[in-house]
Amino acid sequence: MLCVTRLARFQIASPRGIGMAVLLTATTLLASCSPTANQNATAPAAAARNATLTPAQLKNIRLYTVETSRYHKTIETTGAVDFDNDQATSVLAPFSGPVSRLVVALGDHVKKGDALGIVDSPDFATAISTYSKALATAATNRKLADIDKDLLQHNGISQREEAQAQTDAVSAEADRDAALQALISLKVDPRFIKDIQRGRSAAHIESVIRSPVNGTVVEKLITPGQLLQAGTTPCFTVADLSRVWVMAQIFGSSLASVSIGDTAEVVTGTDAKNLSGTVDNIAALVDPTTRAVGVRVVVDNPDGILKKQMYVRVRIRAREESSGTLVPVSAILRDDENLPFVYLAQADGSFARQHVTLGYRARDQYDIAEGLKVGDKIVVDGGVFVQFMQDQ
Repeated sequence: MLCVTRLARFQIASPRGIGMAVLLTATTLLASCSPTANQNATAPAAAARNATLTPAQLKNIRLYTVETSRYHKTIETTGAVDFDNDQATSVLAPFSGPVSRLVVALGDHVKKGDALGIVDSPDFATAISTYSKALATAATNRKLADIDKDLLQHNGISQREEAQAQTDAVSAEADRDAALQALISLKVDPRFIKDIQRGRSAAHIESVIRSPVNGTVVEKLITPGQLLQAGTTPCFTVADLSRVWVMAQIFGSSLASVSIGDTAEVVTGTDAKNLSGTVDNIAALVDPTTRAVGVRVVVDNPDGILKKQMYVRVRIRAREESSGTLVPVSAILRDDENLPFVYLAQADGSFARQHVTLGYRARDQYDIAEGLKVGDKIVVDGGVFVQFMQDQ
């Protein structure tokens, strides 16, 4: 009505000579001011129609009936290989002195008692000398105690003197035993100890650092000429590599799906055979740098495939079952806004787009958090074909 009023005023004010031009202009203005034209300009786009397929076309698709399924969540992450510290031993210098030479190299397999390195140690020589003296003193005092015991029986000495002799013998034997334990703690070869006990003089006994366990030399921390301090200088690390630790990193909400005792699969990428393990520890604190929680996986490593500091992929399978609405990944399509949807079969035989919320992905299936219910039939094979027919 407002447009018509303005047009009328324009015609009254216009000269007669341009009446025809005014008439044409009026027609155009009336058309643009009509209610129908304004409604078409602002009307929303029509909703997408359902897709309808012929019986022949239906043979190109496959339907799936939605149902509740039970499954075990699998968490995939990365990890680094480390020694099993329960089976790795740090060898400290048992005596002081400079290193004269090393006997083993990294990667060498050693047995308990095998030599690792040689040291020119005055402590070693002192311990041997102390044992030799204690051995001789104990033998002498015992002989004197036995003689005094015999003399006491023949009233040759007083009972007090005999008791003192017995005390001296016992004390000397205690010193002998302590000196022997010192040699044993220094890993002196038992053959040399027997030679000393038999009274044979050893021309030179080397100060040897020996392996305390069976295993592999995985760290060599000393060099020839280095001065060692007894009990404080780390020299070697010997580890049993038949079992190792894989330190995996778990982030965010995935931690709730991991518990001690869960089985794990370690993928090296360098060997076709994956290794099996078990989660045996979950860290109590979050790493401040990565914001991840460390999860320790114990893995048998009989062939030595896993090496320290090797990066691997880890799949942890939860022992606890979860339940959800699982549908094949092939059923999920994406619209123009990259939102996931499926084609849902309707009662009239057509197929409508149904947007869904994706949850956990269990290998080739998605757990649908929202959008579907048990009993719904969806297209799992041929969804792209249905989408093409819908767009025609």
